[in-house]
Amino acid sequence: MNLKFQVTRVFVMSLFSLLLFSLVAILIRADKLVDFDHAVIEAVQSQEAPYITSIMKFFTEIGSTKIVVFICLFIIFFLYKVLHHRMELLLFIGVVVGSPILNLLLKEIFQRVRPDLHRLIEIGGYSFPSGHAMNAFTVYGILTFLLWRHIFNKSGRTLLLLVSSFFIIMIGVSRVYLGVHYPSDIIGGYFASGFWLAASIWFFQWYLERQPHLAGRMLKRSVKTSK
Repeated sequence: MNLKFQVTRVFVMSLFSLLLFSLVAILIRADKLVDFDHAVIEAVQSQEAPYITSIMKFFTEIGSTKIVVFICLFIIFFLYKVLHHRMELLLFIGVVVGSPILNLLLKEIFQRVRPDLHRLIEIGGYSFPSGHAMNAFTVYGILTFLLWRHIFNKSGRTLLLLVSSFFIIMIGVSRVYLGVHYPSDIIGGYFASGFWLAASIWFFQWYLERQPHLAGRMLKRSVKTSK
């Protein structure tokens, strides 16, 4: 696929994600999602059972800061020592560091109070957008992007996409189940992270387009990895 087309497509995706996040934020400010949030929370929490609670606590723990940091350190080691990817390493670090900063900034702007309906765990701080949702989307999203170019068979790429999507969705659902986020917090987190991820990838590919020798080097490494 032509690099210039990729750059344009990712740029459009970043703008689309920003538009959707803005729409969710406007609807929340106008109290237009109250019924939706309560209906989804009721439907999710109606499935409450001890074993489901244990599963949801497991997934919410995976999305916690300490686990995300551990996962990121492992990925950084893998990119640097195993794949010897310097440029991709910079992209990965930039994305995963910028996401929580963006999340804190947005939470301070909107200052939405967390739901107080039926909490299974206690947590402080503001609610919108969900930090767990943003962490999950950012980490598994950028990991999918970086690994995608090294997987050339359809089944491998499909598996990568399914696994990443599964963890992203389950981490988000766990926050609703445990009563610490509204569904719109999760959706808003996905869109905010989608914007940040796509914007970061856009800048990365835009830079590569202006550095043909780097793009060629990365392409050679990808082909070598596939052999």
